[in-house]
Amino acid sequence: MNNFGTRELDVVVIGAGQAGLSAAYHLRRAGLGPGRDFVVLDHAPRPGGAWQFRWPSLTYGKVHGMHSLPGMELTGADDSRPSSEVIAAYFEAYELRFGLRVRRPVEVSAVRAGADGRLLVETSEGTYATRALINATGTWDRPFWPHYPGQETFRGQQLHTATYPGPEGFTGLRVVVVGGGASGTQHLMEIAEVAAETYWVTRRPPVFREGPFGEDEGRAAVAMVEELVRGGLPPQSVVSVTGLPLNDAVRRAREQGILDRLPMFERITPDGVAWADGRTVEADVILWATGFRAAVDHLAPLKLREPGGGIRVEDTRAVRDARVHLVGYGPSASTIGANRAGRAAVRSVTRLLDSVPA
Repeated sequence: MNNFGTRELDVVVIGAGQAGLSAAYHLRRAGLGPGRDFVVLDHAPRPGGAWQFRWPSLTYGKVHGMHSLPGMELTGADDSRPSSEVIAAYFEAYELRFGLRVRRPVEVSAVRAGADGRLLVETSEGTYATRALINATGTWDRPFWPHYPGQETFRGQQLHTATYPGPEGFTGLRVVVVGGGASGTQHLMEIAEVAAETYWVTRRPPVFREGPFGEDEGRAAVAMVEELVRGGLPPQSVVSVTGLPLNDAVRRAREQGILDRLPMFERITPDGVAWADGRTVEADVILWATGFRAAVDHLAPLKLREPGGGIRVEDTRAVRDARVHLVGYGPSASTIGANRAGRAAVRSVTRLLDSVPA
């Protein structure tokens, strides 16, 4: 890519996943031109957001609650195809249809306060001086690895959901899966079909949700995450407060003993894991399905974090800097939430642009 020094724009969008593409769509609808008034920067090598990195065994039919982007439905998808292929192709078609001109791969290293009320977005292709920023960087680039005593002594393999290859690589092995979320249970149920032994370890007893999950339940879950974000605390995922859906596959796994949960171990040994009561388990692999954190380190120069460790957000606007909007963060970290956040961020950004001379 060409380095161009510093280029002035009205809006920079960082990230071309669901939230970033939604924001870009609404910027166009508001009359701003891609490449002229705003730019979308994405560090991934191709369209698809974080979906392009999902494991092959996560087929589209296993994806829960994938909502179409605004203005273009995702229809006719083959449920048996990997979600990484289906959604990447959909995102690519979406970018082309609306002429979003996403620039990739572009790494954003830092966002700083600049002159004349602008923000300086420092990237691998030069610096953008922008009047407003829509940050849509999600969480995939910040896998969370807990630390336990003895972790460095383990002679087997440790890996995270972010690099989970699918079940085939676990054939005949003894596997400890750590994590009580949707990814952990999906990994466990797949691996149990080929592994010699599996063990499921979680910090808290899992909560399985029976019955429908409608709009009222969804709003209640989002409200719980919003409360954390408004208080300046690190956000939890919406999924973490909804519980695990009790579908037929999960029921079978529980009946077969695959989802018999063990409490969190105390330490890791060279050959496995150990609990405080003296129990030990030998393992060849520890799979950390322990989630992700918001990928916002590039915003550190703006000092947006509150004493509680999170960025306080009202609607999508960072309380400490009204020029910065976070979408796909906290309560909007779901496909439908990302769509709504993209629209809300653009409404706020256009008001800001109208109120402050260029």
